[in-house]
Amino acid sequence: MKERHNILIVDDSQAALDLIGSQLEDDYNVTAVTSVHEALNKLESGRYHVALVDLVLPGENGLDLISEISTKYTYTAVIAVSGQASIETAVLAMKLGASEFIEKPIRNLDLINILVEKTLQAQWLLAENKRLNAMIHKDIETNLIIGNSPQIQILIQKLKKIAVLDTLALITGETGVGKTVFAELIHRNSLRKQKKFVAVNCGSLTETLLESLLFGHKKGAFTDAHRDKIGFFQEANGGTLFLDEIAETSLAFQVKLLKVMDTGVFRAVGGEHDLMSDTRIIAATNRNIKAMVADGSFREDLYYRLNVINLHIPPLRERRDDIRILTSSFVQEFCTKYKKDELKISPGVMSILLHHEWKGNIRELRNALEHAVILAENKVIQPEDLPENIAGIPAEEQILPELDKTNWASAKDAFSKHYVHSLLLKTGGNILRAAGIAQITRENFYKKCTKLEIDWRQYRKSSESEEGGES
Repeated sequence: MKERHNILIVDDSQAALDLIGSQLEDDYNVTAVTSVHEALNKLESGRYHVALVDLVLPGENGLDLISEISTKYTYTAVIAVSGQASIETAVLAMKLGASEFIEKPIRNLDLINILVEKTLQAQWLLAENKRLNAMIHKDIETNLIIGNSPQIQILIQKLKKIAVLDTLALITGETGVGKTVFAELIHRNSLRKQKKFVAVNCGSLTETLLESLLFGHKKGAFTDAHRDKIGFFQEANGGTLFLDEIAETSLAFQVKLLKVMDTGVFRAVGGEHDLMSDTRIIAATNRNIKAMVADGSFREDLYYRLNVINLHIPPLRERRDDIRILTSSFVQEFCTKYKKDELKISPGVMSILLHHEWKGNIRELRNALEHAVILAENKVIQPEDLPENIAGIPAEEQILPELDKTNWASAKDAFSKHYVHSLLLKTGGNILRAAGIAQITRENFYKKCTKLEIDWRQYRKSSESEEGGES
């Protein structure tokens, strides 16, 4: 049986309580109160998933209640409701922790259900993030959230199987997808975890310097060799050596590396005696290494030696399901780092994050959210807190399919999405104006946005009203 969520409605108008309550009571457990004092008593004695709070209450301030809920009852999401509050008050409510805003009079009652369900889904994602974090801590020793998409979960299951074995692994994927994180996870969950994990980026080093770093060198071996220095193979002895961007190495170096992998024997630059190393090697590349083997720029024997187990990490744009959970994790991380209270993500920001291409993958997302947490004021991250190259309204997408390769229904939906997208770009997210151009009602336009999975909020500035600005 589907869980019936608990909804708290706070409004001094009995008519409003009856209207909203009757709209929700078929699907939820509804509790209605008329004052802040009553609301706090209910919150103290019971658990509520969503609170709909009127901002203007006689002798009381709905903003204070929203702030109290966001601080003390973090498991309760807030939807602000008002017909008298100014735009500035509504924006302040969002900054204090409200995730949505409904303006009275409520002409489209279905909008109440839509916003409550959307808010519940956001709350579920937060809970899922905590659950996944706990699960990974239990099953895999890590303090990093990688993602919850099917692709990543398959990789985690594969990682669990190979971590305790001493097999070699080749990790492939674009820059920024988390190859180093996966390599470190393998080490942390291996029998070598008490020894060192050493990572080196082969692509940033000359061949001579790379050999010196990996194998060590003797004093006088070259101009700047003023003293003996042990290499990473010795430093990682008994542990794991991660060779990132392995495809950037020369064929001559690859021969030397293959010998160490086969025998465990190497010699420091300028040295006279062989040394031994018991080191697990994990390699990674962002290149098409199969194509490099085919054209002779990477040794075939080394490729097959490294590629015992292949872990291919797909780019973030191909697993957008992970964006929400990664966002939540990174925001928590940076709130702790910069000693800020827990911040929420506004719907407009989440929509921007979900639609961005993330060419820099997780690294770009992480940097963007660190930027946002640093700049955020109050309790909600707004679009203007993001880096400018991300916060901008997305350029018009080429969403129309090749018409001779799709059916009538798909072509109609694609055109509708393109049309609505164009109207929202033209009007800056002003629903009233967009509906006027389309010659349909505002309520009908809302429904089309919902059906087509278009979040009109991303087209407007956070300081504008629900209608997207002046009409």
